[in-house]
Amino acid sequence: MTDKKIYLGHGREDSIKRFHPWIFSGAVKRMDSGVSEGDTVAVYSSKGEFLCRGHYEPGSIAVRILTFVDEEINGQFFKNRISEAYRLRKKYVLSAFADKPGDMYRLVHGEGDLLSGLVVDIYGDTAVVQAHSVGMGKSGKLIAKALTDVCENIKHVYNKSSSTLPEGEYTAEDGWLSGGRELPVTVSEYGNRFEINPEEGQKTGFFIDQRENRLLLQRYSQGAAVLNLFCYTGAFSVYAMKGGAAKTDSVDSSTKAVALANRNIELNFGNTASHRGTVSDVFDYLKTTEDNYDLIILDPPAFAKHRNAVRNALQAYKRLNAKAMERLNPGGILFTFSCSQAVGKQQFSEAVFSAAAITGRQASILHYLNQPADHPVNIYHPEGNYLKGLAVYVK
Repeated sequence: MTDKKIYLGHGREDSIKRFHPWIFSGAVKRMDSGVSEGDTVAVYSSKGEFLCRGHYEPGSIAVRILTFVDEEINGQFFKNRISEAYRLRKKYVLSAFADKPGDMYRLVHGEGDLLSGLVVDIYGDTAVVQAHSVGMGKSGKLIAKALTDVCENIKHVYNKSSSTLPEGEYTAEDGWLSGGRELPVTVSEYGNRFEINPEEGQKTGFFIDQRENRLLLQRYSQGAAVLNLFCYTGAFSVYAMKGGAAKTDSVDSSTKAVALANRNIELNFGNTASHRGTVSDVFDYLKTTEDNYDLIILDPPAFAKHRNAVRNALQAYKRLNAKAMERLNPGGILFTFSCSQAVGKQQFSEAVFSAAAITGRQASILHYLNQPADHPVNIYHPEGNYLKGLAVYVK
C-alpha cells in the first residue's frame, strides 16, 4: 500500500488506542508532502508504530479513521463494512417492523457503523448516499457498487452530497451513482405511507431518526387536538391521525414542506382528513393562534451546528418551548426535540425546565426520547448520540 503517511506528536496516540474515530489537527506533528483533502492516509505514532488508516481533512478534524488495522481502503473494504451494517439491520432492526420490512431505514450511520463521514438511507429499492467528508465523496462509485452487491433489493443509488460536503475545491453534483428511477418514491413505515423525493427534500428526503418517537406519539393521539410544528413531511401528523387524533395542524415556514405534508396526509387518509396545513414562521404562529392543543410536537432544525452557538441555541429552545407550553391544554403533552449535536442532553433538559418555569405550570417527564437502533452510536464516540427529546406532561 502506498498511502501517504501522517505522524502524530509524542503521546498523542492515546485517543486512537481508545478507538475514538477522529484525529484532531493539534495531534499531528508532520505528514508526507502532497497530502490532499480526501486522500487515504496511514497514521503512525511518533515512534513509527502503525495506528490507523482514514481520510485526511485540512480542518480541525484532520483524519476520519476508517480502520485500526493495516488494511487497504478499497471496494472490498466498503463491501465488508456495508455487509456488517446490513446484517445488523436485518437481525435487530427490520425484524421489528409491523409492516413490510426494509422499506425505509438507515443502513449506514457514520461512526456508528465505522464509516466516518458516510450516511446511507434506504427507501424501498433506492439507496440515498450522503458524504460528509471529501474522502467519502470521492469513494461514491465504490460505495454504490458495494450497496448493490450486498443488499439484494437495492437497484438504484442516489448521491445527495452537494449540501453536506465541506466547502473547498472538491464539489459533487447530486445525481444517480447507479441505476436511476422516477421520483418521488412511495414507501411505508409501520403501515403509514410517505412520498420521498431525495432530489428536492431535506437531508436524504425524510427524517428516519424519528420513527420510534412517531410511533409513541401515535399511542397518545386518540381524540387529541394536535399541533405539529416544523412539520416538514408531516410524518408526525400522519401518525397522529393514525392514532385517532380529532384534528391535526401542521405548520412550517416552507411552502414546499406544507404541500408535502398535505400530500402525505391525503396519501394515507384521502381528502376527508381533519388536517390543516399552514405556511408560517413557528414563533409567529404560536404568538397569533387562538387555538389550544392536547399534543404539540416541536422538532426544529439544529439551532447549534457548532459549540460557539450553544448559548444562543439554548435560549431559543427555552423561548420556543415556553411558547408551546402556553398553547397546551391542561393535561396536554409536549413532544420536544433537539437534533443539535453540540447541545447535550442535560443542557436541553434544563432549557425545557426553564421553559416550564417561565410559564408557571407544573410539568412531568413521561419519556426520554432518542434516535432508533438503525442510528447506532459508537461507544467510543458519544458525540454520535445527537438526537435528544422529551415527552412532557404539562398540568
